[in-house]
Amino acid sequence: MSQRDSGGLRIAQVAPPMESVPPQAYGGTERVVAWLTEELVRQGHEVTVYGTGDSETSAHLVPVVPAALRGRDDVQDVLPYLVMLLEQVAADANRYDIIHFHTDHIQYPLLSRIKPPGVTTMHGRMDLPDLPPLFEQFPDVPLVSISMAQREPLPWLNWVANIPHGMPAPDVSKAAQPGSYLAFLGRTSPEKGLEEAIQIARHAGMPLRVAAKIDPVDEAYYDEHLAPKLAEGEVEFIGEIGEDGKPDFLCGAAALLFPIRWPEPFGLVMIEAAACGTPVLAFRSGSVPEVIEEGVTGMIVDDVGQAIEALPRVLQLPRERVREATLRRFSAERMAQDYVALYRRLIAERGQQPAQAAAGSGVADLRGAGTVPFDSSANAAAGERGANKPA
Repeated sequence: MSQRDSGGLRIAQVAPPMESVPPQAYGGTERVVAWLTEELVRQGHEVTVYGTGDSETSAHLVPVVPAALRGRDDVQDVLPYLVMLLEQVAADANRYDIIHFHTDHIQYPLLSRIKPPGVTTMHGRMDLPDLPPLFEQFPDVPLVSISMAQREPLPWLNWVANIPHGMPAPDVSKAAQPGSYLAFLGRTSPEKGLEEAIQIARHAGMPLRVAAKIDPVDEAYYDEHLAPKLAEGEVEFIGEIGEDGKPDFLCGAAALLFPIRWPEPFGLVMIEAAACGTPVLAFRSGSVPEVIEEGVTGMIVDDVGQAIEALPRVLQLPRERVREATLRRFSAERMAQDYVALYRRLIAERGQQPAQAAAGSGVADLRGAGTVPFDSSANAAAGERGANKPA
């Protein structure tokens, strides 16, 4: 029996060409695309990924560029490659029941000109000054948020769902035993809070291991503010790590420090660490209260002083409970089910016959009460507070 005969949807996942799917090292968006794609395939859908030629997926791959664009000396401007990506997607559009974009804004003029519905997951921050005039031009574009806090700057947009990220359960069988060090994983940009992480670790008398990439835009900040501090004590800077090294790094830590200074839309590393059983100590900003279950998967504080005071309690959280609670709320299975429910709703609203309808299920079934709620925020209270307020 084919996937279409069994009721599967034909889904296109459009990924940015800056990183492979999944990324070799840093790259949150592409990692989520990979997790979502693999779970959609496992659930019986026919999925095509538009991405880089060095991507690895069990779905059908349409390589729009031979390899990831980030770090290539021969690539000075990514816009031409994005235009070519959209042209390929437009040419193939009629093959799909729905097209799911992860490419920010460049596809908006295309959405009203293709037959299948298109939906865009916003992976970045929404408080940038150039966004309001763009969305005034495209007020009806269907958007998915990854946290309720992400919506706060622009609550009036056409938010059709809130779907937090989910991940497969990590294989921790080969991971290191929980160690005596604190972990920091991310970028070396000021808003990620590495300076604060160093302060917390030093006051606690614990070593800090830093797995971070240095973007060109952050090199001056790194040289002036971070390099001197990294050289002063028990701080080990190990640079970017890939998927192979991440389980050992996160599972082997006593806790993850996440002292951010910006409205984080989701913060993937929080669930990556907690899924390993490693508790998280995070600053209260952006999506953090929606991701961290206070006193269960970590603790939330407002500044370095509170972090220093809370760290001993974080270190005492039962690691198996941290892991179980995180995988219950942020699984790839739940994420994919939420997206499929949304896909079916958008298909029905467009008045099309999706693959499942062709197999004999009525459109009414696709919109019935049994579908997963479209506001699937992991923090149940977030939905109660409404789409126009941060969680």
